[in-house]
Amino acid sequence: MHKAAVTAVSTVAGIVLLLSLKPHRDPAAAMAESPPPAGPPGASSSPSPGTGPSGASSPAPTGHSSSGGTSGTSGTSGTYTGDVSDTAYGPVQVSVTLSHGRITAVKALRTPSDRPRSQQIAADSVPRLTQEALSAQNAHIDAVSGATYTSEGYTRSLQSALDHAGV
Repeated sequence: MHKAAVTAVSTVAGIVLLLSLKPHRDPAAAMAESPPPAGPPGASSSPSPGTGPSGASSPAPTGHSSSGGTSGTSGTSGTYTGDVSDTAYGPVQVSVTLSHGRITAVKALRTPSDRPRSQQIAADSVPRLTQEALSAQNAHIDAVSGATYTSEGYTRSLQSALDHAGV
């Protein structure tokens, strides 16, 4: 009986201590202050020349500034093309249009299209991914259920385009 009482008191004391533990900083505030990561693990922000329609390598970025060469995150404007992201069902590539550092448009340049089912998944998921990117104003967007590979390729290519833009 004595062991059960000691165990119960110890368990309650441990739970009370854990619940009373306060973090030093608010996690939401810490996330807002820290810059977003440059991309998914293993992604490279340096461009490499393309090799052809297979999309095995990344094409060189095409970016132009519509405001005469402004740069910096607050003034970047222009259209920037992301690297081709190869997925299990085909390549995905997007371009992003920025106006004064804000995403104003995202266009899917390449989506998986070799199978009818891949075409249907891309047709359903790309508009949702585009809306998410416009709302989030970055590449940290949720994947579309049922379109995991397309979603991952879309976010990798979008992050690449944003990296080329310097935002």
